[in-house]
Amino acid sequence: MLVLTPAANGVTSAPMTNAYLSDAPLGAFRTLSALVLASNSPRRRDLLGSLGLELEICPSNAPEPPPLPLEEPEAYAKRMACLKTLDVAVLYPDCAVLGADTIVVLPAEAGAGAQILGRPPQILGKPVDETDALRMLTLLSGRAHQVITGCCLALPGQENPISFAEVTEVVMRASRQEELRAYIATGEPADKAGAYAIQGLGAFLVERVMGSYTNVVGLPVAECARHLLDTGLIAAR
Repeated sequence: MLVLTPAANGVTSAPMTNAYLSDAPLGAFRTLSALVLASNSPRRRDLLGSLGLELEICPSNAPEPPPLPLEEPEAYAKRMACLKTLDVAVLYPDCAVLGADTIVVLPAEAGAGAQILGRPPQILGKPVDETDALRMLTLLSGRAHQVITGCCLALPGQENPISFAEVTEVVMRASRQEELRAYIATGEPADKAGAYAIQGLGAFLVERVMGSYTNVVGLPVAECARHLLDTGLIAAR
């Protein structure tokens, strides 16, 4: 859980009017340079805050266009993350800006000739309504899918941002329609990619996870920490 605090004294001249500090126990790292999270997701704020970092929160208003023809899911997730990051980076030229975009990818049916015909895997975003949520959850039920989070880190004074993506495989249990409808009625799926939240009421839908759990929640924390350490933005306490 993150709480709003007064503006922090950053190391740059950028305004820090939406600074956040985690109210969880102090994490293992400290912020060495001003860091902006280009997201209003409470899940991403909590995950990044768990490292012990001071953050500026500035949600992006960048549009989210659909994938380009034949665009690979990882490339699409990274492109969306960079659109969000660079949209915010122009407001904070003296700060590092981190943005992310999470998508759910349902592979084409094995043996259906989909790959031969050039049909790409199906990318599931956020449902537009309850009917769409039921459609997504029905597609995912009893099957494996991938959760991909693209990340982009823009650094002050550097023209080209750093982009990377994490892929996690998730296997869903076979759920009955009445179970899916009851879950949708809770309202939780409304703003979630793939119409479920593994960390919330939707945990019962998931049979097993292969890869980064936090990636499924919305941010690959270990990979983000690695890049923040490598660029000298954070350090161990």
